[in-house]
Amino acid sequence: MKITGFAPIIVTQHEEELIKLFEDLGFERNHTKTGIEGGNNTNFQLKNEAGFRVNVASSNHIPQDLTAITINVDNFDEAYDFFIAHGFTNPRGDKVTETGSSTATLLFSPSGFAINIAQHIK
Repeated sequence: MKITGFAPIIVTQHEEELIKLFEDLGFERNHTKTGIEGGNNTNFQLKNEAGFRVNVASSNHIPQDLTAITINVDNFDEAYDFFIAHGFTNPRGDKVTETGSSTATLLFSPSGFAINIAQHIK
């Protein structure tokens, strides 16, 4: 498994407020992905002039914001198995999100921090 990207992701019900905060810090919308989970979620990637990135994901199903680390990989199945073998759990059972251009899921470590692993399909 090769890591192809690494950035924080914030899952929120208040994506526009959060995006505005980062825009005020000099970040710009770099990429927007819509239609996730049947159209319920949208992911935004922001980038500043130094190349730093932050991802913001909309979700109406969380009671408060969740901050995680997005780890983009070249082989989703290998990454998923790696983290599961290290005690991470998928709070949705074995469900993953397939969008046609990516495969992703959120996993939690035994101590509680979250990662979002994703493979972008070209």
